[in-house]
Amino acid sequence: MLSRTLLCLAVSTASMPLLADTVWLKNGDRLTGTIKLFDGGKLLLQTDYGGAIPLDWSKIKTLESKEPLLVKQNQYTGEVAKSLQPSDDGKVVLANGDAPKTVEMASIQQIVKPKPVITDLVWKGNIDAALDFQRAERDSDDYNLSFKTSARHDRWRHNAKGQYNRETQDDVVTTDDWSAEYSLDYFLTDKFYWDGRINYKRDKVEDLSRERTVGTGPGYQFWDDELGAFKVGGLLNRTDYEFSNGEKTNFYSVAGTWDYNRYLVGKKFEFFTNGELGKPLSGVADYSLDVEAGLRYKVTDWASLNLKAERDIISGSRDGDVNKTRYTAGFGVTW
Repeated sequence: MLSRTLLCLAVSTASMPLLADTVWLKNGDRLTGTIKLFDGGKLLLQTDYGGAIPLDWSKIKTLESKEPLLVKQNQYTGEVAKSLQPSDDGKVVLANGDAPKTVEMASIQQIVKPKPVITDLVWKGNIDAALDFQRAERDSDDYNLSFKTSARHDRWRHNAKGQYNRETQDDVVTTDDWSAEYSLDYFLTDKFYWDGRINYKRDKVEDLSRERTVGTGPGYQFWDDELGAFKVGGLLNRTDYEFSNGEKTNFYSVAGTWDYNRYLVGKKFEFFTNGELGKPLSGVADYSLDVEAGLRYKVTDWASLNLKAERDIISGSRDGDVNKTRYTAGFGVTW
């Protein structure tokens, strides 16, 4: 009899969801899963039975979570609650040891999973591809492939990105270039870091055929969480140019960099932009600008559609200006 009781207890325990979060709706329904985030009026609940379900915040009566969550009641500051406990209609309890606090759900602007400053390896990135084939009076084929990834362990963060572009018109190659960049960040504090990077670009069509840049400088990470990230930096660069006619030149420059991405509407959309604005310390050019901006729409947890615009400018160069703009639409994967 005892063994049968223990067996029933084990089966019932195994069938219970482990640390499942619970959401009570105003219509009387109750949903269980894992709270991923709340932003833009939508609570994203990850479930085994329906995948990621966005719930209208105004339709939620109260909720419960056993996991720590960062609850923001304004745009800039938040409180990490060790757990969330259900309360009266339209309220939730932020449990923090001996000082639980009941707050109005209408006052909450964001809920995200807190991200420790120093943690084990955290790896994220994306790969985007775009293809465009036109058959008309003039045939054209366009290819674009790009990737971006970062991995952080302890105080170190490794960043890498690359891109390949190729265009042909009536079997004549009009664009054929690729680029690769690697940077290594060391966090001096929670926010401030030191950046060292190397960048290489190869163009088989334009007069500026090769570009190599080595730079270093400080940076500041404003935030990096489930809703996105934003960082800015300053660099002192050494750049080497090699032209198609064999001429070479090099110069030093200062530059400002930025990298921003933001998830919207329950992480269904992502806006992103990154770039570098540089000023040579000698008179080889007025300025240089390399910028990318775009929007991704998540079809599944890992697949997405994307629209991107890229601009590459070198202005006032005595060896010839560069001004290229490229628009792409394609698909990709994220992790």
